[in-house]
Amino acid sequence: MSFEMMWIEKYRPKSIDEIIGQEETKARLKGFIKSKSLPHLLFAGPPGTGKTSTVITLATEIFGKGNVTGNLLELNASDDRGIDIVRNQVKDFAKTIPIGDAPFKIISLDEADALTSAAQHALRRTMEKYVSSSRFVLLCNYPGKIIEPIQSRCAFFRFHQLDTETIRNQILKISQAESVDYTDEGIDMLVQVSNGDLRKAINVLQATAAIGKQVTKDRVLETVGGVDPEEIGNLISLAREQAFSSAKSKLQDLIFVRGVSGSDIIREINSILPDLSISDKSRLKLIKLLAEIDYRLTEGASPDIQLAALLAFLGSLK
Repeated sequence: MSFEMMWIEKYRPKSIDEIIGQEETKARLKGFIKSKSLPHLLFAGPPGTGKTSTVITLATEIFGKGNVTGNLLELNASDDRGIDIVRNQVKDFAKTIPIGDAPFKIISLDEADALTSAAQHALRRTMEKYVSSSRFVLLCNYPGKIIEPIQSRCAFFRFHQLDTETIRNQILKISQAESVDYTDEGIDMLVQVSNGDLRKAINVLQATAAIGKQVTKDRVLETVGGVDPEEIGNLISLAREQAFSSAKSKLQDLIFVRGVSGSDIIREINSILPDLSISDKSRLKLIKLLAEIDYRLTEGASPDIQLAALLAFLGSLK
């Protein structure tokens, strides 16, 4: 199977109606498309929920497929977080007239929350100055990092995390279209590791299909370098039963033999936390410890030592 055509691009929505899981956003945008009029927009939400696809689809609907390239500028603000990206690329594009009979150009800034405060203030002025020829669409994961003067100039759209059924249906649709052989457990694991990110789900599906004849649970975990939640459940059970030597041996196998990261183990423990048979008081203590260990790991602490301490704590909980 070839990666010449990334499936995330191949199956990108061709119209607003094809965008999935964002019904309220679709309804509002259809009004802008119909009137060929657009304010500055702010798209906020988790990754893989359709923000970039919506921008491209919106531009296609307004300009027509042949005029998108000349009237749409896509930039990733995290590539250049400083003020130069606004003074140079953005301003140079904004001050030119639209191509064809387009009423304006669209400038899309992905990861706009990565822009520095100075860059955002410069962007605010550019948005005001070139409003007659350009519309800005800012995409971000954390709208609170966008300064208030920019937020007040934009129509706000919140993209919700996609539910498991929506992701499952899309994955099955692509699998069938690409003649991918899969098991139900493989699809279930794909949905689980995606964590609401459809882009990740599609990319993992393509990568898994490329390295194996069948998309199975084990092959999906191998592709993402993840760990089976059942194994984490067994690890916790050993710790809760105070079988510390066995728990420590299993932990070392996960980290040193199979290469599972400490952060992934912490994430899996956090996901099954509500199902543990412990008191609410103990659950609160465990949540606090998970947060502390997660921070220590990001600061470079030893995963083996930190997670061994976590196993010891689990064995003491009531």
